[in-house]
Amino acid sequence: MRMTFSGWPAEALDFYEGLEADNSKSYWTSHKAVYEEHVLRPMTELVEQLAPEFGEPKIFRPYRDIRFSADKTPYKTHIGATLGPHSYVQFSADGLAAGAGRWHLEPDELASYRAAVAADSSGAEIAAIVADLEKAGVEVHGHGTLKSAPRGYSSDHPRIDLLRHKGLTSWQHWDPEPWLQTPSAADRVVSFFRTSAALCAWLSSNVAG
Repeated sequence: MRMTFSGWPAEALDFYEGLEADNSKSYWTSHKAVYEEHVLRPMTELVEQLAPEFGEPKIFRPYRDIRFSADKTPYKTHIGATLGPHSYVQFSADGLAAGAGRWHLEPDELASYRAAVAADSSGAEIAAIVADLEKAGVEVHGHGTLKSAPRGYSSDHPRIDLLRHKGLTSWQHWDPEPWLQTPSAADRVVSFFRTSAALCAWLSSNVAG
């Protein structure tokens, strides 16, 4: 039977605060039941609740890939999940966060993105979408941003800031507050995803993949 999302209890915040202090197999093993009941279960309930509107969910594994990292701590200090191609939600000791858009664009996608940003109609559209998001208090981030103009584009292009990006996402973070322990936590995420819908729709329409 599907359970209804009711928020993340205080034990979930305590779990991650403890993991940040002692990121070890012994801590994880002794607190695994806490993780499964108070962290993983609420995230599973949340993404199942949101999936019909925002897409197929995938919850990431809690283990870090340390093969090529100088940081050898074995566990992630957050739980993250994607919904569909554009939406992401994350919980940690710092609270709740959500993102939307495309963090990384493959070379063919990047070429399509830049052509659409440079074009008059689609470029003006994405500039207006970004401005509306920022006006609504949503952060907009570019990723892998070049320091100079990409090849083939003028450094004085009116949307040069957008052209330099290799990814484009919106992001919102909420500090831990009492509402985090209630079903209304889902409402915050839903509102953010809906506010970001125009950004996701623009990327779907203009970025080949």
